[in-house]
Amino acid sequence: MPLPFSPQEIVETIRMVQMENLDIRTITMGISLRDCAHPDLDAAGRKAYEKICRLAGRLVAVGNEIEREYGIPVVNKRISVTPISLIAECTAAKSYVRFAEHLDRAAAEVGVNFIGGFSALVHKGATPGDRALIASIPEALSTTERVCASVNVGTTRAGINMDAVAEMGRIVHETAHRTADRDGIGAAKLVVFCNAVEDNPFMAGAFHGVGEPDCVINVGVSGPGVVMSAVQQMPDADFGELASVIKRTAFKITRMGELVGRAASEKLGVPFGIVDLSLAPTPAHGDSVARILEAMGLERVGAHGSTAALALLNDAVKKGGAMASGYVGGLSGAFIPVSEDIGMIEAAEMGAITFDKLEAMTAVCSVGLDMIAVPGSTPPETIAAIIADEAAIGMINRKTTAVRLVPAPGKDVGDFVEFGGLLGRAPVVALNACSSAAFIRRGGRIPAPLQALNN
Repeated sequence: MPLPFSPQEIVETIRMVQMENLDIRTITMGISLRDCAHPDLDAAGRKAYEKICRLAGRLVAVGNEIEREYGIPVVNKRISVTPISLIAECTAAKSYVRFAEHLDRAAAEVGVNFIGGFSALVHKGATPGDRALIASIPEALSTTERVCASVNVGTTRAGINMDAVAEMGRIVHETAHRTADRDGIGAAKLVVFCNAVEDNPFMAGAFHGVGEPDCVINVGVSGPGVVMSAVQQMPDADFGELASVIKRTAFKITRMGELVGRAASEKLGVPFGIVDLSLAPTPAHGDSVARILEAMGLERVGAHGSTAALALLNDAVKKGGAMASGYVGGLSGAFIPVSEDIGMIEAAEMGAITFDKLEAMTAVCSVGLDMIAVPGSTPPETIAAIIADEAAIGMINRKTTAVRLVPAPGKDVGDFVEFGGLLGRAPVVALNACSSAAFIRRGGRIPAPLQALNN
């Protein structure tokens, strides 16, 4: 258990909450659905619905109770489940949309805003269940409100499944165009991973891994505003001093997350899993990762030096957080979603940050190309090639990378997409106009790199 908070720490936490947008971004309950498998798809879906409602029935109430007791905002209460491709495969159904509807109904019943796990793991190949799930994604995400999907197409140990990459280019494109009346929001609920982790509490990519307990509580902390304030108070510090300040700040943020996670675990009677240290921005002013990088001395995020600044930030956050909790997990670092970060939105709108610079920054950030709106006319092969590039960065660097692109139907460079809430808004950014179609048509599997042979 974490040590009790001192009066000084309590006062400091109150200040960070009131002045610097400190919050718990999500309490996510992971639930195994392995015991819900059934040859009949609707029967399996009903079993999943009943188990989710039974285990997560008090999740939202407990989150609200913790908010009142500790005075710390708990912004989201969410659920992740076992990848549905594993649960539904024994049904031999051609479509898993009905299962997604059961998940959506369960999420609405318990009051969470998102449920993750409409997922498949195909980094080395796909089974019939994986293919059925992937084919179901466009309809499932366009007809449900709370369901989120993810597909893992590569790992450092297996390489990259380029057949799956090509298919996901088509799936992302179709999912966006099925929700054209809402600026392609369906694609905002779909993540394509390399090296996906089993205990990620953040949406849209969360799923409950097969190595996890039957039920577990994972916490995602936030706090870009707190880190930005600390950096702004050190205008003349060198980079070593700056890293130390960020580490100390990350320690405080993580300690708070551990406290809340263990309180939720105790109240709900389920094991405590991990604290995810990721700095998760929002469109609100003062809650931006981009602003932290600018506080380090960049005129705008995207300027030369942005990748180095992000590397320092990400590393310092991990080091500080690891000292505050024995159970750090998930993604843990700094997110750079364009539509969810006011600094990123402004930089993209004025052209200070480009798609290529965003891709370079993903080599050192927590995840990858996140919530980026691109022209609706972007070919599926180009989307697939972007996924391949990002998966290669993750595979070679032994880190999690992901792509969450929104090909905005009917929109072009300079237009805006509007999602509202935490998903925010974003300008449509330009992509390289040269074709990648012949490259994507090759298919097969990019072999695992030499780093895979480290046993």
